[in-house]
Amino acid sequence: MPRSVARFNKVVTNRVQGVYAPFLPPFAMIVHKGRRSGREYRTPVTAFRSGGRLIVGLPYGRDADWVRNLLAEGHGGVERLGRVRRIENPQVLTAADTAELPAWTRQAARHMDILVADVVTPGRSG
Repeated sequence: MPRSVARFNKVVTNRVQGVYAPFLPPFAMIVHKGRRSGREYRTPVTAFRSGGRLIVGLPYGRDADWVRNLLAEGHGGVERLGRVRRIENPQVLTAADTAELPAWTRQAARHMDILVADVVTPGRSG
């Protein structure tokens, strides 16, 4: 996707989606800490659960700031359906890496990288 679309979405669309993304599936908010600033950020995404995993398509690729922040920290959070859960072990997968994921994920991975992270159940750590 062109970088100009990504910049517009970051400034305009993300602010609008931020109102409903934490409550309206398949949207969700990824909560992550800035690599340099240490500030907490919230980024709306389209996300799906598969068992204990969160799966997020990366239409802007692995170089999006929120992806780089999450990978650098090694954990973060996801807010879906009004509940915040911790996510750990984030990984970016390509089509070649998705053999163990559901068929629909493998299909999506043919067109974009996929971020996969473990969703931590309250009271347990990954």
